[in-house]
Amino acid sequence: MKQLAIILISLFSSLTVLAQQERSYVKKGNDLYQQKKYREAEEAYRKAVAKKEQNIPGNFNLGDALYKQKQLDKAGEQFAKIAESSNSKTVAAGAYHNLGNTLLEGKKLEESIEAYKKALLNNPKDDETRYNLAYAQEMLKKQQQQNKNNKDKNKDQNKQDQNKQNPNNKDQDKKNNDKNKDQSKQNQDKKDQQKQQQQQDPNNISKEDAQRMLDALNNDEKQTQDKLKGKKARGTSGHPAKDW
Repeated sequence: MKQLAIILISLFSSLTVLAQQERSYVKKGNDLYQQKKYREAEEAYRKAVAKKEQNIPGNFNLGDALYKQKQLDKAGEQFAKIAESSNSKTVAAGAYHNLGNTLLEGKKLEESIEAYKKALLNNPKDDETRYNLAYAQEMLKKQQQQNKNNKDKNKDQNKQDQNKQNPNNKDQDKKNNDKNKDQSKQNQDKKDQQKQQQQQDPNNISKEDAQRMLDALNNDEKQTQDKLKGKKARGTSGHPAKDW
């Protein structure tokens, strides 16, 4: 029993020393980070993580140090690893948020949007993540519109280049346009001719025209009867009331 107690005390002492070393490396890394010595800070954080792989502050700050050095792929991998391995919603939300920032910095807009959404699933009350999500969505919308404009511009430019290389294309386009205009004119002339024939021949009118004429005659007759009944009936003047 005494020997077992000695072993337990020794093990506890070793763990205490390791924990102190972890904290010491994290603190050193934080100091270097504040001094903007990101490379040195990265080294200190790596030593802290080496002592304990699940060291959350060390892992988070390591990702931040990589981000500051523009090592975006490595930073993204670091944050993704934290998010996927953590059992804490708070930790996962923070990791996904940082992953979103890293992807956004790398112009990977669609991926950053997905990361922000995962962050909000773990912490729906995070206004900063919600703002970043809206910003990334707006940037993606502008990017898609710009791509569409560039595509249309390239299409027009290619057509112009083809016309320059083969003038016959331009002539063919002109012929097609002229042909369409002639066809439209012929159709209009045909309609005018049919209308004129109907006017000349009262017996040759369409069913719709006949109904319109009958309605007009009935309306004239009704107005005449109203006038005969009395001159006091008048329509109201002014603007009608708004139906709110």
